[in-house]
Amino acid sequence: MPEKILVSACLMGHAVRYDGQSKPLIHPAIDRWRAEGRLVTICPEMSAGMPVPRPPAEIAAGAVGKDVLAGNAKVLEINGRDITEGFVRAAKNALSLARETGCRFALLIDGSPSCGSGFVYDGSFTGMRHAGQGVTAALLAGNGIEVYSDRQIEALLARIEALESPE
Repeated sequence: MPEKILVSACLMGHAVRYDGQSKPLIHPAIDRWRAEGRLVTICPEMSAGMPVPRPPAEIAAGAVGKDVLAGNAKVLEINGRDITEGFVRAAKNALSLARETGCRFALLIDGSPSCGSGFVYDGSFTGMRHAGQGVTAALLAGNGIEVYSDRQIEALLARIEALESPE
């Protein structure tokens, strides 16, 4: 059975980002995986009922997703509105979908307070970023799903090919 991959909807060309845009990931592996029925698409924020467009949001005070999940940090919109609950619900929705569909891997857009896997913005809304995972990426990784950023597609491709190649 081919490995399933949970993938950020914005990477698949869906205009679901906070600014109403998409960030399509163009790569031959995406085309092949789509044709093979491996991709399970989700926008965690939309799954939790967040609108598009919506105000920019960041994890406050230089924290990361695991801090939010532990109840020690908040996700705030640029206007100061606390939307932590929605981001936690979004992460739980993504984990539930990954489990239901047998996804062992996730390919997520980096930088997002939800999907960031290598970095997130620091909560100052100044473009400053730091290493860490967003809320969804942290919950998935904490539950045994291997998380890759859009910049790591070659590594994900190599990992899947290694798993599926005959000995």
